[in-house]
Amino acid sequence: MSKVAIIGLGYVGLPLWINFSKHVETIGFDVDEKKINTLNSSQSYIKHFGNAEIQKSIERGAEATTDFSRISEAKMIIICVPTPLTKNKDPDMKYVLSVLDLIKKYLKSGQILSLESTTYPGTTEELIKPIIESEGFKVGSDFHLIYSPERENPGGEISQENIPKVIGGVTKKCTDLGVSFYSKVFKEMVPVSSPKIAELVKLLENIHRAVNLGMINEFKMICDKMGIDTYEVVKAAASKPFGFVPYYPGPGWGGHCIPVDPFYFSWKAKEYGSTARFIELAGEMNELVIDWIKLKIQSLLNNQNKAVSNSKVLLLGLSYKENVDDARESPSLEIFDFISKNGSEVEYSDPHFPDFPITRKFNYKQKSVNINKDSLSDYDLVVVLTKHNAFDYELILQHAKMILDTRGVFEVDNKNVFRG
Repeated sequence: MSKVAIIGLGYVGLPLWINFSKHVETIGFDVDEKKINTLNSSQSYIKHFGNAEIQKSIERGAEATTDFSRISEAKMIIICVPTPLTKNKDPDMKYVLSVLDLIKKYLKSGQILSLESTTYPGTTEELIKPIIESEGFKVGSDFHLIYSPERENPGGEISQENIPKVIGGVTKKCTDLGVSFYSKVFKEMVPVSSPKIAELVKLLENIHRAVNLGMINEFKMICDKMGIDTYEVVKAAASKPFGFVPYYPGPGWGGHCIPVDPFYFSWKAKEYGSTARFIELAGEMNELVIDWIKLKIQSLLNNQNKAVSNSKVLLLGLSYKENVDDARESPSLEIFDFISKNGSEVEYSDPHFPDFPITRKFNYKQKSVNINKDSLSDYDLVVVLTKHNAFDYELILQHAKMILDTRGVFEVDNKNVFRG
């Protein structure tokens, strides 16, 4: 039996479902019947995976179901469900616990269970292992448990199989079995000594990015006061072939990982009497920059004798990064909400979101608008939030009255154009 079960068919689980189907029998599980029906109709609900990829997976025999009793058919079970934060920024493990509750009665001797959801160090051994063993198994003997952090980069150029795979098992046998199974898809294995190490690897990767984003966004805000082009500074500094990694400013942090993962670490640190002050400060800075952009919008309109309440504003890009259909935790949604609540006529354009993305916080009934030279001249301000390749920036530059590029702000060619 070499069948793999993938639980949670979102941005992490769906590419695993596609790639494992090239090598072994694959079943995808999700509680969302709409997702399952879409896949079984050979359609994709994530745009950077085309319908053709789903069709090929189905033709190879990949299945999708809401019937969790079929977990018993699998040799390897991979959990890829969300791990958000509570309102108090504590880890929210309800989705992982819900999955374990759904599948525990269908587990079989000899299976391998892998958690890929980002989490705090200790989750695998302190939370999951006791639940498995409460069903009568002995982890490391007749059941095998590992943690292997997801490393998805939506819209990135590196294919999943070429991204090294970190694996940490509860025992060496667990690790070895995990390496053996994952190597069917991934070309390079990176075994580590324990699940805690693997859990911390993921947190460190995203803490590194969050801290540097906080730094460069603070740098941008100071450069704005100096009237200096932040992007030009970063690009020139990036010419140094050692000791520097370029980070570019933006409207804040977004995506499921970067705004969430650092707080998993700072929460766990408190258990050991430590405060992750530097990491928490970076979080504050990445949230502060959203407020700074709101003030910048008000200031630019005021300079034109316009109030937000009687202005017409266009936002370019709702996704949290360029060229993807992912608006999870996107600062663009916060900015849209701010402008709307302040009485402005606000519209957006994003080729990846024909309809405004519905989230836990926002539920606007608006559609993406098309951009042309006539429509651009109708807006008092165009705010560039996400730079999609689909946008014609020359057209925007020529016909918009005023542009705010949230990556950095300064005046160009005596025109009311602000960019970084």
